[in-house]
Amino acid sequence: MFESIQGLLDEHAELQARLSDPAVYQDQAVARKLGRRSAQLNGIVEAHKRYVQITEDLEAAREMAEEDAEFAEEVASLEAELPAAEEKLRRLLIPRDPNDSRDVILEVKGGEGGDEAALFAADLLRMYTRYAEHRGWKTELISSNESDLGGYKDAQMAIKGKSNDPAEGVYAHLKFEGGVHRVQRVPVTESQGRIHTSAAGVLVLPEVDEPEEVDLHPNDLKVDVYRSSGPGGQSVNTTDSAVRLTHLPTGIVVAMQNEKSQIQNREAAMRVLRSRLLAHQQEQIDAENSEVRKSQVRTMDRSERIRTYNYPENRIADHRTGYKAYNLDHVMNGELDPLINSCIEMDEQDRLDAIGDDQK
Repeated sequence: MFESIQGLLDEHAELQARLSDPAVYQDQAVARKLGRRSAQLNGIVEAHKRYVQITEDLEAAREMAEEDAEFAEEVASLEAELPAAEEKLRRLLIPRDPNDSRDVILEVKGGEGGDEAALFAADLLRMYTRYAEHRGWKTELISSNESDLGGYKDAQMAIKGKSNDPAEGVYAHLKFEGGVHRVQRVPVTESQGRIHTSAAGVLVLPEVDEPEEVDLHPNDLKVDVYRSSGPGGQSVNTTDSAVRLTHLPTGIVVAMQNEKSQIQNREAAMRVLRSRLLAHQQEQIDAENSEVRKSQVRTMDRSERIRTYNYPENRIADHRTGYKAYNLDHVMNGELDPLINSCIEMDEQDRLDAIGDDQK
């Protein structure tokens, strides 16, 4: 794996030269792309420097130890540091998901369980909002369709990060959340105190920075407008402000009705549609590369149950990684790092194993 590092070091040096040129920033899309790549390579460059430094110090210490026994302790210390430095560099050299540094649009939708599922969907959205707050990310509720009891039949939230570093990217962390989240608890509507099981679906989409990134032709769109409605079918306004977009080639449908303006609803719908199309394009690329697809923990398939939230036992369990803990109350308050890290570590290990298989 280390054979390719010199090319990456050369690329990093070239990027630094380009980013120091003020002319680059006349095109913000290009500057953003270069900045993202530079941020990704920064970690590799620093890890490589550390690895080389330890290796050179170790070699020198071994030579000195032959003449001076006091250097033997330094040899032992450096030999203990070297494996960790090598492993860090090895993991950084794993090919990353090209969308890792992107912001996301996160969708939640109540599934099986009616009102209780909608309430759980709202709990999940609150959980992700608090997680974003813990990480210093910004959130924006784009669209929501409330249930009669105050839950969400469906909702869409944009989450924006603060770093170009893919390792710190919003998508890099939240992409593993896509799938079915199952909850076991006593619903507020249950008078007998019986535990019910219901579910909510989560979909995580990488957000498109520039419209040009996605091939979207006006002739491929069907646009419908209709009157917005609230919970229970109550009319919100008397104008046809709601917008539904259908992308004819893929069949992807996006509807927006939160804003009073048809123009605003259309803009919000286009924003979500571009993200769905970007995810669709990536799925097609992954499907063509079986090794990549096999190594990914995440899924865009809402039919896959990825996690169970058991309230009576205060237990959280991830069915992909085997992670289990009895701190559900903390998780629902946004303390998701241990869960997400278990997915990241499993994904990295799968990618490493796939690279090892290719090299055999």
